[in-house]
Amino acid sequence: MWDYSDKVKDHFFNPRNVGEVPDADAVGDVGNIACGDALRLTLKIDNDRISDAKFQTFGCGSAIAAASALTEILKGKTMDEAEKITNQDIADYLDGLPEAKMHCSVMGEEALEAAIANYRGIEIAPCEEGAIICKCFKVTDTVIEKVIKENGLSTIDQVTHYTKAGGGCKSCHPDIQEIIDRVTGAGEAETPKPQPAKKMSNIKKMKLIQETIDNEISPALKQNGSDVELEDIDGNTVYVSLHGSCTENPNTRATTRSTVESRLRELVTEELVVEETA
Repeated sequence: MWDYSDKVKDHFFNPRNVGEVPDADAVGDVGNIACGDALRLTLKIDNDRISDAKFQTFGCGSAIAAASALTEILKGKTMDEAEKITNQDIADYLDGLPEAKMHCSVMGEEALEAAIANYRGIEIAPCEEGAIICKCFKVTDTVIEKVIKENGLSTIDQVTHYTKAGGGCKSCHPDIQEIIDRVTGAGEAETPKPQPAKKMSNIKKMKLIQETIDNEISPALKQNGSDVELEDIDGNTVYVSLHGSCTENPNTRATTRSTVESRLRELVTEELVVEETA
């Protein structure tokens, strides 16, 4: 399901600059362990230039790799240069991240912004200004608008990959779509009529679901210490059981289920809904 570059694997298995800078001049804290991801970035700054950078993170392998890469990028940069670093710069340094893991690079950019604000004595509210759109992951409309503009996003799935918004109960999907339409101006144009989907036999659909889970989704999840097993199929509802590290946190569990559903919809049919068995 996810194709990780050699650089991502290297920074995950051999992370650089893990820990906390003693007597740090700048500290940036973002995320929330209750939501599945958290990152602390600490910087040592001499004559307005970053001489050392370290990180501590709670998250998946991509989160570790992105934070490790960020610290390497930052060393030797002036604060003005650091201020221009974006999540895409972090992903590019790693030779790319799977779209479903781009939220890890966004978290790195947010930690850097928080550290720069801390260094400059700018107070940051516990929650960014704006209305909370995704209550599951506490993501505001301000954050969603920002990532849409900076990364050229155009779908709800993309917003979920970059921010986690919409990856839980999905009740915020209409609000996310409204923000996408407003930012991109998509609502001003006439929506093209969807083409009718080709009919797929139940036998073919069931076989394709099993093959996709076995060959695409399960191997990718195993890289992060998780796994998924197909339990049953009832019409367009796919029942699965999740195992491993993704089950340790309710929000991480919900995100994994949503990711499995997105991948099945992409490779099998958009009509599929994934439910986790008790």
